[in-house]
Amino acid sequence: MPVQRLNHAVLYVRDVDRSVAFYREALGFRVVNALPGAAFLQAEGSSNDHDLGLFQIGAQAGPSSAGRATVGLYHLAWEVDTLAELDRVATRLAAMDALVGASDHATTKALYAKDPDGLEFEVSWLVPADLITDELLAGRTTIRPLDLAAELERYGAHTRGGVGVSV
Repeated sequence: MPVQRLNHAVLYVRDVDRSVAFYREALGFRVVNALPGAAFLQAEGSSNDHDLGLFQIGAQAGPSSAGRATVGLYHLAWEVDTLAELDRVATRLAAMDALVGASDHATTKALYAKDPDGLEFEVSWLVPADLITDELLAGRTTIRPLDLAAELERYGAHTRGGVGVSV
């Protein structure tokens, strides 16, 4: 039987309390279990045991050099169900000075942000399968800046995204 989906991610962080506060405020995650130096968080719309584990390694930890000097994970990506939610998250991340980019990947509309330790993550909305056209598929070869207002006009604020479906 093939792999079905990513169950959870685990991050090493400098300060677990600071990271918990960030993911709560930025994405609405809630703590489902905590131990000294560790926390397990669940996304608001998830029925998963936990979606994110955080392990504290201390303030002395250096920045991740993954992608610059070493191999390693580039980012994690979470999906939202509507463009209204993507817009809300964009506003929240910008207010927290965590938003670092926004891209239109044709079938995926994506925000990029960094947590307090500089670890990057993505929040995305996927165009529903029944709205994907040949023209949209062809557009996946080019990454453009995200015009969220135009996408809201095109698809509507409350159109349910193609959760887990990008083609």
